[in-house]
Amino acid sequence: MTADLRFAPATGIGSLPGGDAREAARTATGSFEDFPFLPELPARGPGADMIGRTAGMLVELYARVEPSGWRIGDRPGRDTKRARSWLGEDLDALEEFTQGYEGQLKVQAVGPWTLAATLELRNGEVALSDPGACRDLAGSLAEGLRLHLEEVERRIPGAQVVLQLDEPSLIGVLRGQVRSASGYRTHRAVDRQVVEAGLRDVVGVHAGGPVVVHSCAPDVPFALLRRAGAAAVSFDFSLLTERDDDAIGEAVEGGTRLFAGVVPGTDTALSDPAGSVMGVRTLWRRLGLHPGLLAEAVTVTPSCGLAGASPEYARKALAHCAQAARSLADNPE
Repeated sequence: MTADLRFAPATGIGSLPGGDAREAARTATGSFEDFPFLPELPARGPGADMIGRTAGMLVELYARVEPSGWRIGDRPGRDTKRARSWLGEDLDALEEFTQGYEGQLKVQAVGPWTLAATLELRNGEVALSDPGACRDLAGSLAEGLRLHLEEVERRIPGAQVVLQLDEPSLIGVLRGQVRSASGYRTHRAVDRQVVEAGLRDVVGVHAGGPVVVHSCAPDVPFALLRRAGAAAVSFDFSLLTERDDDAIGEAVEGGTRLFAGVVPGTDTALSDPAGSVMGVRTLWRRLGLHPGLLAEAVTVTPSCGLAGASPEYARKALAHCAQAARSLADNPE
């Protein structure tokens, strides 16, 4: 990905409260005129959650809901059909509100390692327990994402589609913290090179556009994600510590963009927009980076998805992101 790639100044993470696809699309497109996103509405139930939605995209692999979670099965069943139906409904709504749109548009899916740490095999253990299953899952995901991206581009031909891979379990995979089915042990850590290669294969499916990797966990592996081909890294800004400074500085100087999650994802009193990005300005000064780079290098987002927020707060939070991004651009110092 070229270092001169520029993202719009603000966008959402993905999930929104409620179950009305048209209302969600109206909110996602109205809040960000130059970087709308395809909303996810997990309140509708299994199949609308991020794991179920992505499981519905898989090619020649199918998943169904068991009491313990999503499990890979032999054939598409009711849960797969429901997931695909809801995705189609969400795409219909987004298409309605993006007629004639030309600009960046973000779609989200779960990345290969979080999927492997969550989807169960027939024996009840997650796919992460079997290296062969991990490879099959990543291959199926890559093909499913390719088809999904093609459909989005067909429906909204003026859009420059940005793919976001959600990897909340990535740190657990790297550190051997994913629990077994019994809960009494954890699966062994996956080698960093294997994790990087698996990510690179899935990132590479979007050859015509940029990929953002989102993780709202502490200790985001910025360098690994950069090497895997991520054009941008999306993270919860409040979880950063000074030990992340070097990795962030190298990422910015290498052309990687930062999606800084500075607006809380659940209902709270919001500060003024300038106050929300004060920490970003402070980080910039600490790293000795040029203030003029801020608007080019940072996209302002909520800290994570907004599924747990009230509808009113979700709308306010998205508007707040856009206002905070304008503050950052107008007053980088």
